[in-house]
Amino acid sequence: MTTTSVTVLGLGLMGSALAEALLADGRSVTVWNRSRAKAEPLVARGAVEAESAAAAVSASPLVIVCLSVYANAGEILGDAAAGRTIVQLTNGTPRQARALADRAAGLGARYVDGGIMAVPPMIGRPEALILYSGDQEAFEEHRETLAALGRPQFLGADPGLAPLFDLALLDAMYGMIAGFQHAFALVRSEKVAATDFEPMATAWLTAMLGMLPDQARAVEAGDFATTVSSVATSQVAFPGLIETSRDQGVDPGYLLSVRDLLDRAVEEGYGEDGLARLITLLENPGR
Repeated sequence: MTTTSVTVLGLGLMGSALAEALLADGRSVTVWNRSRAKAEPLVARGAVEAESAAAAVSASPLVIVCLSVYANAGEILGDAAAGRTIVQLTNGTPRQARALADRAAGLGARYVDGGIMAVPPMIGRPEALILYSGDQEAFEEHRETLAALGRPQFLGADPGLAPLFDLALLDAMYGMIAGFQHAFALVRSEKVAATDFEPMATAWLTAMLGMLPDQARAVEAGDFATTVSSVATSQVAFPGLIETSRDQGVDPGYLLSVRDLLDRAVEEGYGEDGLARLITLLENPGR
């Protein structure tokens, strides 16, 4: 089934990009936003502005929600949601997704949660990835329409999976960026231009990404033997990072939690293991 009529609730930068992609794909798009001025550019492109959230929900069999705050969706979804498929693309947590799925079911709606792994300019392009989980039948029914927004990937029936994967991927991104930025601050403390250092840092991180498949296999197999770098080796080296940061007048804050984790791993007898061992310690913070 091809959905030709779609509603988009929420017209911030991302919501507007979603609506624009649907219009470009030839869909009939109804839009609603608390601040009506944000609807004007989309109306000029052919969208229909609903007078209320309830009217917008009633207008289409597929309702895409992209609000600034996840909790607002619960306020908006009322009796008009009955018989609709609700696709929630507001950033949220697995717990919030499961709660909203229950609420949608109570209203007689089908529910799919999503995680957008893209920035607004990427929406509608092949490189945009959008993760989905929840009602698989509803997802498959509307897959073609959702594909107009970006490459859809369904993760499973648990509506909490999409936000979990979304946040985990963001976790990896922010951790990498934090290290990148801290490294820039270190070299800039000696008046080295970030633009001069960036090619070396990018090449180094790209090379180090090759370790990730081995770490994933190690933690799943429970085999932490290493011929590359042990926990103890990293623990010995880490104080130098912190000392240098302080000597150079750079905040070492983000390094301290990593130091503490390495110290704990050695104290618990995992010094000879590979760094993938740290994953198991993060999974058991109370031990």
